[in-house]
Amino acid sequence: MSTQQTSDSPSNLTEYTVSEISGSIKRTVEDAFGHVRLRGEISGYRGPHSSGHAYFSLKDDRARIEAVIWRGVFSRLKFKPEEGMEMIATGKVTTYPGSSKYQIVIEQLEPAGAGALMALLEERRKKLAAEGLFDDNRKQLLPFMPEVIGVITSPTGAVIRDILHRISDRFPVHVVVWPVRVQGETSGPEVAAAIKGFNALDKDGAIPRPDLLIVARGGGSLEDLWGFNDEEVVRAAAASGIPLIAAVGHETDWTLIDHVADRRAPTPTGAAEMAVPVKADLEADLSALAARHSGGLTRLLDARRQAVRAMARALPSIDMLLALPRRRFDESAGNLGRALQLNTANKRRDFERRAQRITPESLLRRFLQKRQRIGELANAYDRRVERMQDRLAGRLSNATSRLSLRPALARIDQGRTGLQGLAGRSDKAISLLSERQRRRLNEAGRLLDSMSYKNVLQRGYAVIRDAGENVVDRASDLSSGDAVSIEFKDGRVDAVTAGGSAGKAKPKPAARKKPAGQGSLF
Repeated sequence: MSTQQTSDSPSNLTEYTVSEISGSIKRTVEDAFGHVRLRGEISGYRGPHSSGHAYFSLKDDRARIEAVIWRGVFSRLKFKPEEGMEMIATGKVTTYPGSSKYQIVIEQLEPAGAGALMALLEERRKKLAAEGLFDDNRKQLLPFMPEVIGVITSPTGAVIRDILHRISDRFPVHVVVWPVRVQGETSGPEVAAAIKGFNALDKDGAIPRPDLLIVARGGGSLEDLWGFNDEEVVRAAAASGIPLIAAVGHETDWTLIDHVADRRAPTPTGAAEMAVPVKADLEADLSALAARHSGGLTRLLDARRQAVRAMARALPSIDMLLALPRRRFDESAGNLGRALQLNTANKRRDFERRAQRITPESLLRRFLQKRQRIGELANAYDRRVERMQDRLAGRLSNATSRLSLRPALARIDQGRTGLQGLAGRSDKAISLLSERQRRRLNEAGRLLDSMSYKNVLQRGYAVIRDAGENVVDRASDLSSGDAVSIEFKDGRVDAVTAGGSAGKAKPKPAARKKPAGQGSLF
């Protein structure tokens, strides 16, 4: 320690600088106390600083001491500081020369007794429950028959052996183990990392993604199981997309992961039983269901077979089904010939009736009417042309007085030209109309000739008329001795009937010479 003596100082006391006295006090405090365990209530904690260090105070009912946790130590703490909690801090007492304060640099932090741990656990549980992490509607259903099961536990303990043995006995499936520490300061982060790691696996990757997760550990004290109360573990389990079974401790042990897990198992062995069914039971159930299915199918086929037989007996035979259509077909076939004959006779009578109304006289009369009508139209047209000429002449005479002679003559020539054109069109129209009527008259004449009875006479038939020139078409209309005329294709002859009426015996008439090519009419 350096000193400085002034000649004009009235005192012989040694003079120190501020840094010297602060450093001396710092060394004295650190040498006097060294490592201590300090119990007190945390006050003024607002979380870690942006630098990663944590600053707060420890107090009791009469005193207060500043505390600091450096960033490297803070990340390794098993129990993080929380406002108002009574904790036991282990560290070194030192001073901070920059503000003339003494403080404790904490290296380890733990709750002050089991009661404090339970209070911390309860407070953390209420906080996470308020966020809805423990709600039942967030929990997933476990798969009935998972293909791959992921187990998060210690690889050297009895827990993993119990789980593997139980799964092998019940239903052997693929098991992937993620080794973690299940006790100690790093237990919580390792378990959270394992849950996140399993969820990050690819379904078709080298390591298959599990269909179910089991987080397991054997029994222990509250401190031993504290890693499974870590907030990071609880949040990782809540965010897991893979259904998760928590099997931590014995049946009476409860941790926060039990509240957030999709299912809680009382023991690790119980978790294995929840994860997979019993293969023998499934085979027995499958055999029973197969037997029931076979029996039910046999009974169903028998019932359907009997129903088909009953319906077959109730159905009519093919002959019965076709009897009525066959009868209707026979009746229609029998009526078809008569209907054709009747229809032909009706058509023939209608044709003959219409042919009688079409005569050359009627066609000539219609032709004369049309010709008369054409003449009337031509006369009317001539009169109309004369009136038009008169009007044009009047208009021409009226315009002559107002106009010079040359324009008038031009208009007269134009009118005369138009009048000649109209006259030519009129003559053409009359010629076309006459030609059209002449063609129609010729067509009607040809139609009359085709329908005339004289064409029938050309084929060797004859027409018989009585004394009143009426056509005789029935033998019953004539009596013996009636005078008749017979018209052939080349002329008419008179004759007298012989014999009785139809249906009565008549004497055979005397034979007479028949016209050539003419058969007997009776």
